Amino acid sequence: MLDPVAKVVDFYQLAERLKRELRHSWLSDGRRESVAEHSWSMSLLALLMHRDLSHPVAIDRVLKMIIVHDLVEALAGDVPFFETGSRKDAKAAKERQAIEDIRARLQGMAGQEVFDLFHEFEARTTPEAKFAAALDHLEVQMQHNLAGLETWQPIEYDLVYTKMDAACCHDPLLADMCAAVKRQAEAKMRAGCVDVDAIKERLHIAQAAPT
Repeated sequence: MLDPVAKVVDFYQLAERLKRELRHSWLSDGRRESVAEHSWSMSLLALLMHRDLSHPVAIDRVLKMIIVHDLVEALAGDVPFFETGSRKDAKAAKERQAIEDIRARLQGMAGQEVFDLFHEFEARTTPEAKFAAALDHLEVQMQHNLAGLETWQPIEYDLVYTKMDAACCHDPLLADMCAAVKRQAEAKMRAGCVDVDAIKERLHIAQAAPT
């Protein structure tokens, strides 16, 4: 068993990778966003929004969950939401192994707490996990809205309308936030000569088509 100081110093070397692990999101100055920056942004949104939720949450648990929810990417790496192929297929298994490795590295109560918080976030059943998951989706689009439109993949035009809603519909504040973020995205797309109405019509037809 490592002593408490050595354990934290050792684990920090692993966690520091999240400052260097880059996401498929760009900042307003053209630099790519790191995983750590994404988690920080989610934490700030949680702090600003939690008091106005219709369904109260324990903000300390929400913040803990946000801090650790992407720790697995220090070992497994980040895979964009829309990616397909072998990396996407292996993502869940790699992350399950990564959180087991993290629990073993941290040992004791700290390791178990991180392990439990990660799985609570993934399960999306508690009020805290539902709030954190909504912010995970909202932050991505909010950051995209600040980045240059040239950094968007074509599929990300569709994701404006398909990615956030399910995670946000359980609370009126989150639904309102989702709508506001969509309006901001639409304004950005229209300014970039993207045919927003055609996208919405196509998605409406696709969603209404029989399966």
